[in-house]
Parts: sequence; structure tokens; C-alpha cells
Amino acid sequence: MNRKKTASILKKFLLFNLIVFSVLGLFTIIYLEAIQPNLVKERALNHKIIIKNTVDHIERLNINYTKEGVRTFLLSTRFLFQSLDRVRFYDLSGQLVGDTNILDLEPGVFSRSDIIIEEPISGETNLAKSKKNTETKKTDKIKDIIINSYTGEVMTMSDTNNNNFFVNTLSKISVQNNEIGFILVSEQANDILTAVKERKAFIIRTMLAVALVILIFSLFLNKYILKPIGLLVNFSDSIKNKSDQSIDIKKIFIRNDEIGKLTKSIDEMTKELQQRTNRAETFSNDLSHEIRNPLASLKSASELLDKTTQKNESEKLLKIINHDVERIERLITDYSQMLKDEASLSREKMSKINLIDIITNVVEDFKQDLENQNKNIEIKIILKIISENGEFILGIENRLEQVIANLLDNSISFSKENQIIEIEVEETSKNLVITIKDQGPGFSETSPQKIFKRFYSNRPKSFGQHSGLGLNIVKNIVELHKGTVAASNRINSKGAQVKVLLPKYS
Repeated sequence: MNRKKTASILKKFLLFNLIVFSVLGLFTIIYLEAIQPNLVKERALNHKIIIKNTVDHIERLNINYTKEGVRTFLLSTRFLFQSLDRVRFYDLSGQLVGDTNILDLEPGVFSRSDIIIEEPISGETNLAKSKKNTETKKTDKIKDIIINSYTGEVMTMSDTNNNNFFVNTLSKISVQNNEIGFILVSEQANDILTAVKERKAFIIRTMLAVALVILIFSLFLNKYILKPIGLLVNFSDSIKNKSDQSIDIKKIFIRNDEIGKLTKSIDEMTKELQQRTNRAETFSNDLSHEIRNPLASLKSASELLDKTTQKNESEKLLKIINHDVERIERLITDYSQMLKDEASLSREKMSKINLIDIITNVVEDFKQDLENQNKNIEIKIILKIISENGEFILGIENRLEQVIANLLDNSISFSKENQIIEIEVEETSKNLVITIKDQGPGFSETSPQKIFKRFYSNRPKSFGQHSGLGLNIVKNIVELHKGTVAASNRINSKGAQVKVLLPKYS
């Protein structure tokens, strides 16, 4: 069954933002569509207040609802309509009764003047006719609304005339519960269109800015986060699939952020796993080679034992068999222990420990063992620590005990009676240096560093107690503590020395 291919994080991110952006756009369109009606509704509420005041004045003043009565009322109460462009009164049949637009045409409003006769220009006459026709159409439309469409509730209408926006409010006039006519309030409301345009422009600019931010963030996300992560995925896949393709991730190392740290961790972990794999493979080959020799010797001795009849020969062959069995048992035991140690090393945590205390405890144990075995080998500790708290390091206590124990055990195996083993501890500016010196035969190799290899052949005669893994274990543990270990012959005296450098605690 083919595994379904999943979308990349960038595609998911863009899809998510597109959905969010679309939802916001939908709500924005709904909001923009509702702006103008809401502003018109607010303006109509002001009209209702004016209409109510007007009806109250008509009822209080007992106005006769005729053309003359309404004209007189409009002339005396013009202050009511100062904020409005036009107020018209209609009777119940839709006929115009009064109009604030014709107040200025009243004879009593203007002073008497000489009559001036002007010949109208043809264009002006046509313009006046056009305006008159438009006004007639509007009057007919309002009449039709009053007769056929009015439902009893206050009606709000809006229209555009000569690029001007008007809000109109139509309401019935009732005096002492008697319906006498209608009032139509009209107000120029270009400010509503301006407010709507400004809000639309603001929202559009905001949406464009948000889209630009999302685009920039997406590019940043893709370049600085998703591409490096994709590179790490390809890197891990190439390792998993044992691909020959070389993927370079070193260019991400220069970053000091989380991606850079993750890259370094993955690279270090990969190298460590590869080293473990190589060590396991090499160790398996070495182990099989080491076991093959005692097995061959064991097979030969057992065959000869079956044929020999002499007691001395039989005892000699039995010793060889016993020696070879011990060698094989020791190899298997140390091999098993080493695998456990390598697995546990990766899980154990380091802490601040006193190296002098560790060395002292291990030396005391060895002194007791030497005394129990009646061996006259002296172990001395020489301290050259100058600074306060200079003996502290960051490490794993039981592992460092194992290092000191293995090195001491190796020195004792090459030492004779009445010889001295010295453990010298000194400090440098950054390291603690442990030097273990013996008075044995020293190293015959041109490169003493070979002794830290697994199953190195130059071992003491009592090989049954020494599998050849001890010094290799020392090297692995020291390197785990970011330290180094080196072996050499002593310069001014007979014997060998092993020097261990461990970083001081800071």
C-alpha cells in the first residue's frame, strides 16, 4: 500500500492563511455592505426626531393642513429645518401641500424691487425644463409610494441626484389620532459616502498590508526554517537508506539559533551512531579472531589428551585447556560488559565530582587487594594541585573509577615485587592531568598508542585475567569526558606511563 504523500509545512501554512484571509475577506465584504445602511439608519433616526417635533408643533399650533396653512407654518418655524435640505408636506392623496424649497419665493420674504425682464438663453431654458421634468418624476414617484407602498411605518429612502447623495424619510402625520397627511424629510448626506469610501480604503490597505506581511513571513519561513529542515530530512533519509548521495549540512552550522543547534546535534548523533556501528563491526571481527586462537589451541590440546597415556603430559594438556577456557570466558564476559557499558554511557548524566576522592578510594581498594594477595607493590599518590577547588571535574563517578582501576590493574600486571606505582595529579589552566607511572619493562612498541586498541597482543603472561579490552575501555570513557589519553615510556627511569587529561570543572 502506497503511503499518502503529505503536504509540506509551507503549503499547509499558506493554505491556512488563505482560508483565514478568505474568511476575513468575506466578513470584510459583509461589513462594507453594512456600513452605508447603518449610517443611513442613524441619519433617519435624527429625521424621526425632527418629524416628531414638527408634528407636535402642528398639533399645538392647531395648523390648518392646507397650502396656505402649511405655508404660514413653514414661514414661522423655519428654525426646525435649518439642518435639512428640504422638507415637503403631502396630503393623503399624495398632492404636494408645502415645500421648504419655495419659501424663498414668498413675496413677503424679499424687499420690493424693480422688475427686470431678461431674455432666457436657449440652453438655460432647456436646463430648467430638464430640472422641472426631474422634479415632476420625483413627485410622481413619492405620490405612488404614498398611495401604493406606504405600510404605516416610517420609511427611509436614499437616492443620488447630480452626484449628491440624499437620505429621505417619509412619515404619516396624525393630529389627535386623525391622519391628515405625510411629511418627507430630505437631507444631503455626502459625508456618508465619504465615510464609506474612507473605511473601504482603510480596510483595503489593511488587507493588502496583511497579505504582504504573510508573503514576507512565508518567504522567511521557507528560506530560514523549512529549507534547512528539509535538508535535514533528506540528510537523515540518505543515512537511513544508505544512499551514496552526499548532502552537505555544514553550511547550517554557522547559525547560532535552534536550527543550527539541531543540525549540530543531528550531525554529532549521526557520527556517534556511525562510530558505534563501525566499532561494533570491528569489535565483532576482532572478537572472532581472538576466540579462534584459544579455540584452536583448545581443540589441539583435547585431541592430544585423548591420545596421550603419560600423566605428566595429561596434566600439562589439562592446564592448557583450562587456560584457553579462561581466555574464552574472559573475552565473552568483557565483551558483554563492554556492550552494556557503551549503552549505559549514553544514558548516564555527568555531575561535579572530586577527582582526588575517586583516585584515593580506588587506590585504597587496590592496596587491600595487594595485601590480600601478599604482593609487595607500593602505590603512591602525588598531588600537585595549586588552585582552590582545582580537583573538581564534570564527569560520571563510577566510569572514572573504572578508568583509574583499569590503568592501575594494567600497571600492576607488568610490575614485580618491591616496585612502586606512582599516581601523579597536577593541574593546568584548563585541565587536570593524571599520570600513572610503573617500573615495569615499558613499551617495546615504536608507537605505544597502539595499546589502546582492542585485543592488543602485548599482554602479561596471565592473559586469562586480561582480555585486552581494559585500555580500550579507558580510551572510550576518557573521550566521553572530552579528554585525551596517551602512553609512553618513562624518560629518566625504567617503566611505562599513561597520561590522562580531563577538563576542569568551570
